[in-house]
Amino acid sequence: MLKSNTILVVDDVPVNIQLLVTYLSAEGYNVVSAKDGHDAMKAVKEHQPDLVLLDVMMPKMNGFEVCEAIKSDDATKFIPVILVTALNEPEDKVKGMEAGADDFLTKPFNKLELLVRVRSLLRIKHLHDELQEKVIELLRTKEELRHLSITDGLTGLYNYRHFKEHLLQELNRAQRHKLNISVVMIDIDHFKQYNDKNGHPAGDLVLKEIAYLLKANIRNIDLAARYGGEEFSLILIETDKSPAGIVAEKIRKLVEGHGFACESAQLDSKLTISTGVATFPEDGEDFDTLVSQADQRLYRAKEAGRNLIFVDS
Repeated sequence: MLKSNTILVVDDVPVNIQLLVTYLSAEGYNVVSAKDGHDAMKAVKEHQPDLVLLDVMMPKMNGFEVCEAIKSDDATKFIPVILVTALNEPEDKVKGMEAGADDFLTKPFNKLELLVRVRSLLRIKHLHDELQEKVIELLRTKEELRHLSITDGLTGLYNYRHFKEHLLQELNRAQRHKLNISVVMIDIDHFKQYNDKNGHPAGDLVLKEIAYLLKANIRNIDLAARYGGEEFSLILIETDKSPAGIVAEKIRKLVEGHGFACESAQLDSKLTISTGVATFPEDGEDFDTLVSQADQRLYRAKEAGRNLIFVDS
């Protein structure tokens, strides 16, 4: 038995409440009481009891109605309810079952029978609660695994897999609603040289810092991903070429002015990025064409001297 179990006793006769409170308290249960159906509903919400002992014959709101209300609420429907009643006809039990009662106790009741039924239903409630906790933990673990499967472990950005899935979904939506989408491809200039001189831990730190700059400077509806190696990508939702170019230029300037560790040994004494922009539908109407066009413009930026953005062919 769990000593922390709370039992709600509902009866409009004070002497009946006192008897049940005496029996249950002696067994170590925390007992709260209500004198009618309306008080019972308030007590259920306030105390979230583990079990309800509910008298049937009460004024204003009878036990069947209270039981039905408890069982129809998602927050309380798994609280066991024992109907305590002097009614012993089969139709009364059927009515109680239809209201959602878990068990019945006929007045006058036997103390031993009362405690056995209470323990039995509390054991079931405990098992249900354990199961619910395991289900919640399983769902949490499932979500964590899903997040890991679509996230780049180093930078915390989305990975290529999720970038592709998300862009395909957004392209379908854009086609249906005649919207623009822009893709921005970003590559760190002379990153191999930086890694060779400063080591991979320093290079990893650069990747993390650039990832942070990307996430901090796009809208919540947009997406930043690590495309692979030192290459990143953005999906800018409902964004045509001109504003996409503004976003790309803003990020280029932020990277140029950031101040990375050991960057003074780089060409021009700065770590920089080159960027290519492509927009749906004018630059491509499918994933491969759009990404390829952005990639081509990225390499044109590289060929033109780096630390540049290209938005047109």
